Formats: sequence, C-alpha cells, structure tokens
Amino acid sequence: MYKMILTKNNLNQIASQNIIKPSPEAFNFPEKVLQFGTGVLLRGLPDYFIDKANRKGVFNGRVAVVKSTGTATAEFDDQDSLYTLCVRGIENGNLISENIISSAISRVIAADKNWSSILEIAKSPDLKIVISNTTEVGIALLKESVDQNPPASFPAKLLAVLIERFKAFNGSKNAGLVIIATELIPENGKKLAEIVNELAKFNALPDDFITWLNQDNTFCNSLVDRIVPGKPDATTLASIKQELGYSDHLLAMTEPYRLWAIEGGQKVKDVLEFAKIDAGVVISEDIEIYRELKVRLLNGTHTLTSGIAFLAGIATVKNAMSNPQVNAYIETLMNTEISPAIPYQVTEPETRAFSKSVVDRFANPFIEHLWLNITFQYSMKMKIRVLPLLLNHYKIFQKVPEKLAFGFAAYLVFMKTNKTENGKYFGAYNDIHYQITDDKAAYFYEKSKSTSYVIDVLSDAAFWTADLSLLSGFIDEVNSKYNAILVNGIAAELANLNALSRNMS
Repeated sequence: MYKMILTKNNLNQIASQNIIKPSPEAFNFPEKVLQFGTGVLLRGLPDYFIDKANRKGVFNGRVAVVKSTGTATAEFDDQDSLYTLCVRGIENGNLISENIISSAISRVIAADKNWSSILEIAKSPDLKIVISNTTEVGIALLKESVDQNPPASFPAKLLAVLIERFKAFNGSKNAGLVIIATELIPENGKKLAEIVNELAKFNALPDDFITWLNQDNTFCNSLVDRIVPGKPDATTLASIKQELGYSDHLLAMTEPYRLWAIEGGQKVKDVLEFAKIDAGVVISEDIEIYRELKVRLLNGTHTLTSGIAFLAGIATVKNAMSNPQVNAYIETLMNTEISPAIPYQVTEPETRAFSKSVVDRFANPFIEHLWLNITFQYSMKMKIRVLPLLLNHYKIFQKVPEKLAFGFAAYLVFMKTNKTENGKYFGAYNDIHYQITDDKAAYFYEKSKSTSYVIDVLSDAAFWTADLSLLSGFIDEVNSKYNAILVNGIAAELANLNALSRNMS
C-alpha cells in the first residue's frame, strides 16, 4: 500500500500536514559529529537535538555514524539516512503527537568495510564532536594495536581516529575534540579517557601525542534519559504509516521527555551550540544529581520490575502500569525504598517529583517498551543500578528492604538457565520460555545446576564485588521469596508483598 519509501528525493511528495521535514540546505551541512553507534537511543536523543538545532539555523552540522558490528548499512543507505521520529505522550499535561523526519545523519559507515573513510573524517577541520553509545560493555580495555583495519574495540577505534587527527593538524591544540560518552556506566567519559590513555601507552605512542590527547581533547561524562523503544507494534505502525503516507524502515517511537546532561564548562558549551535550542540539554560542571535520579528511580525501577512483570506474563511497560499489583509495587518501591537510599544528597520534593514523572512515562499509552528487552544485560544493570541502593539502604536502615529483595528474587528466577543451544542460553518459568541475553548467562547456567542456587549466587562476593552475606537477613529473605515464587507463582507473591506493605503503612 505504501510503495513510497522515505528518501531525500521523495520529500516533496510527502503531503501530510503533521510532519516536520528538513529544509533542502540541511543536506549540505558539514559533518561536525562522528558518532559511534546506530541505535535508536542516539537517533532519538543526541541526533534529535542536533536535527532540531539545524532546523533553527543554530548548529548547522551533521552526524557521520560508525557502524562497528557487521557491514550492512543498506537500511540507512536506501533512505539517504533519513528517519522518522514519532514523538508520542504527555508533556506538561498536554498530549504530544509529532512526526519529525530527521536529517541529522549524513551517512552510516561500516568500520569493518570502510575504515579508511572514518579515518578521513578524522582529518576534517569541520569535525568538532565525538559521541558514543556502544552499550554498557563497549567501554572496556582490550589491549590491541591501533594499526588494525579496524581495531576491534571502540576505545581503540577512537584512539586511532585521534592519532589520525593529531597527525593531520600537526598536534594543533585547536584540533582537539569534545568526546561525549553516553553509555550507561558511572563516569562514562572519565572511564573512556582512562582506557584510551592505557591503549596509548600500550601502543607506545609519543609523549607529545599523549599530552595533546589529555590537554586539548575534552572527555565528558554524560547522562541520557529518554525512552526510545524503536518500532511500535504492528497495529500502531500500520496506523502511523497511514498518517504519514510512506514507508520508513528506520521509524522509531519516542516519548516527549528528554534529558541529555553533559559534564563540562564553557569550552564544551561553546562547541555544543545545539544545547541552546532545547532545555533538555544540560551542560554543567556537576551532573551527578541528574544521574542519580535517573539511574536509581527510572533505570533502577525498570530493572527491578522487569523480571517481575515479564514472569507475570505482562509484555510491555504500559500494560504493567494498568496492573494494580505491579503499579503498586513500582510506586511503593520508588517512594519507600529507592528514594531514601539514593547515594547522593537529594531532597524529598526532588525524588517525589521525579518519581511522579517516572510513573507518567511508564504509563505512556503510545510506547511499546518490552520488559524482555529491559532484561538485556540484566546482571550488569542489577550491579550498576540496584546494588548501590541495597548497600546504602542497609547503611541507613540496617534491615531488609522487602521490595528490593523481591526484585532480586525475580531476577534469580529469570536468570535460572535450563538449557543452552548454539551458544545461546534459555530460561523457563511456568509456560514462559525465553532467551537470556546477558554476559553472565554461562555463569548462571553452571550455578543453576546447584541445589543451593540462590545462596551460591548471592554469596559470591567476586560476582557482586560486594559481600552480601554481611547484610543481615538479606540472602535468607531473597531465598525465601524465590522459593515462594516457585511454589505459589509470582503474581500471588507480589499481591502478598503489596498487602504486607499496606498493613505496615
């Protein structure tokens, strides 16, 4: 029905009134940004801000994207790297329904196929910024030569780009870049800088390069906060296609809420001109409060609830919010156990306001955010997002946080691995069968064979990088909740937990 594909040449034929389209001059803007990552989060947040600024005549630059895995870029090439962002939800009490054709991306380059083109971008005087989102496992040290075509790891690729730039501009201090990591790990920019420096030493790079690397380039910690689940369900997609009148294989849904908090001073502000056009971009010397509110109340709640809701047979976040038991768990968890235990000085009005926004965002009727997708890298998310809350809760209250313990129990039920096939790992709960997409899946496959599975995992101080046996009653409580879930079912045990909370309040 919709034979017209979104391309540069077809823009004039797109007649819908509810579409924001790029201007012709946008396609001539220089490539000011080199972006490592093609995912929907980058397209829906950093690239969203850049596209918005371009439309207002502020930034006037485009994004060259590096695809680090695989060589297929046809999905982008066939559409001239154009894509539609469908913004749906509630903002300040108003219903938002907006379709934006973004021209932020100039091209997508497969590193394995065309590494030389990426190195050519490094030599461009127009290049000002590097953005990355290589998932939580992307910022890791792999001691390797940067002379490979291409290097395997993201930090080594970045170092190779910086070496090429240093040579092209003879080490000019004006050639330094602003490098912004958006991976969901604490101090992501600082961690990236440390790894790049380690690699520079491993590759025996000269002192003048290392001085330039650290004095003239700025590595920024940053925090991204926007739910960008990607393509909607088939019914919603069909409705949107009818509204748009064309097909777009890169179409992505996103919520109205947006925050990109970037740690930096005046130099960073001067380079990131696009920050001027949207209050959702915050540049500050200290962004820790944004990180803590987001990572604990939004991400932490997502992570703790993901196993519970999925195992209860609830596919999406929005459907969970219409389930009284899951809804009650989420609100009580945030207000009584997460907010008081955030390891940063925040006020109750700040946590209450953010918690309220989280509930509204989770309940967004337009966003199909799958709980199963939220379980990707479940173990890492539990360690980064939830473990600090647990430890700080014990430090403050010296007792078992019941909601957190239930979240841990659900996590262990989900991660119990009953089979492996072709290098993949699978779990099963009642009639629900699923793939476990987690770097620690092999670890859980072995631990699942033990008759003391829960105690073995929670007592593994090396796994948690913390001794949970020092938390009085915690391991026993999680084990008790785990066994109760297996006997009575997760829905029944969640109802019991909520009833207990009501009786204690």
